[in-house]
Amino acid sequence: MLTVERGGSAYGARLITDQAIQNGELIFTITGHQVVTEATYQTVQIGIDSHIVELGVLAYMNHSCQPNSIIDTTRLMVVAIRDIAAGEQLSFFYPSTEWEMDRPFICLCGASQCVRLVAGARYLSIDTLGRYFINQHIRDLAVAALDQAQRAPQYAVATEVARE
Repeated sequence: MLTVERGGSAYGARLITDQAIQNGELIFTITGHQVVTEATYQTVQIGIDSHIVELGVLAYMNHSCQPNSIIDTTRLMVVAIRDIAAGEQLSFFYPSTEWEMDRPFICLCGASQCVRLVAGARYLSIDTLGRYFINQHIRDLAVAALDQAQRAPQYAVATEVARE
């Protein structure tokens, strides 16, 4: 069902489906991985301080700002979020799993609302993140970052000035 295609793209390798996949269909379950505490460019973040390695075919899923699938890190599943044609590359939105990328990169997806620099959810606005499926650990980290920003001294001064 899934084929790793090497070369022939700007990404070097990519994961291609050889049959049509319907919206909402389970593409595969993530198994055979190891959980680690440190992120690398070869891990997927599944919790605030948890990442998985030994990803199998998942390692060949590229990023897109207009993805056709999601990685659900709670259920460890890859699911289609739209109909996917046979021969199409499988992609997901990397900031949906990654708070801060080990190796940020310039996005080549060409989507009209492309984020341009893929560095992790930490560097995107809440409005941008709101356009995508985002895993719970990313939501938790975003809420914590907003809470911390509101407690910052410069925010407190700005709030006092605004009240006067």
